[in-house]
Amino acid sequence: MPPRILELRQSLLEKNDQLARALRSRFLAAGLLAVNLVSSPGAGKTALLEVTLLRMRSQGWRVAALVGDLATTHDAQRLQRSGAPVRQIETGTLCHLEADLVARRLEGWALDELDFLFVENVGNLVCPADYDLGESARVVLLAATEGEDKPRKYPPLFHSADLALITKMDLAAAVAFDSAAATASLQAVAPHVTILETSARSGLGIDSWIDWLVDRRQQHEKSPSA
Repeated sequence: MPPRILELRQSLLEKNDQLARALRSRFLAAGLLAVNLVSSPGAGKTALLEVTLLRMRSQGWRVAALVGDLATTHDAQRLQRSGAPVRQIETGTLCHLEADLVARRLEGWALDELDFLFVENVGNLVCPADYDLGESARVVLLAATEGEDKPRKYPPLFHSADLALITKMDLAAAVAFDSAAATASLQAVAPHVTILETSARSGLGIDSWIDWLVDRRQQHEKSPSA
C-alpha cells in the first residue's frame, strides 16, 4: 500500500477511535450496554434483532436499535414493529458504520433511559472489523446457509468478536450444514469466542442469547474499566 494511502487510512482510524472512546464513555455514563452486530449480507441480523427486541421488551428491558444499510429504511421500519425506538443509518457508498455516523443518529435520544442499544452494522465481513463504534460487545453472525469455512476466510472480523451466533439453524438439515466443522472453523480463528446456535424462526437458542446479553451487561456494570 503506497505511504500516502496508508497515512490517510491510519488518520481515519485514529479519528474514529477517538470518537468511539467518547461514545463508550457516554454509554458507560448512561448505564447501557451497546452491542455491535456484524455479519455478511443475509445472515439474519434483522430477523434476530426483531425477535430480540420483542422478547427483551416483554421482559421489561429498555432496548433500542440503530440499523446500517447503504440505502432504504426497510429494516428500520421492520424493527419498529417491536415498539422499540429504532433509527436507520443510510451510509450511501460506505460499506461499514463509523463512530461519527452512530453519534449523529443518537442525537435526541435519552441514553440513560435505555438498558441496551443494538447497532446492526452494514452487511460486510471485511471493513467493520477495523471500526470501533464504542460498543461493549461485538457479536458476529454466521448463517448455516453460508457454509462452515467463513471464519477461516474472514478471520479478522470473527477474531474481533465476543460472541458468535450460528443463525438459521432451522435450515441446517436442508443445506447439509456441518455444525462441528463450523465450530472448528470458529475456534481456529477465535478460540476465545462463545458460540451459540440460533434460529429466529423456531426460537432455538434465543433464550441463551438473551441470557448472554443480560450477563454481559451485569459484568459490564461491575467492571471498573468498563
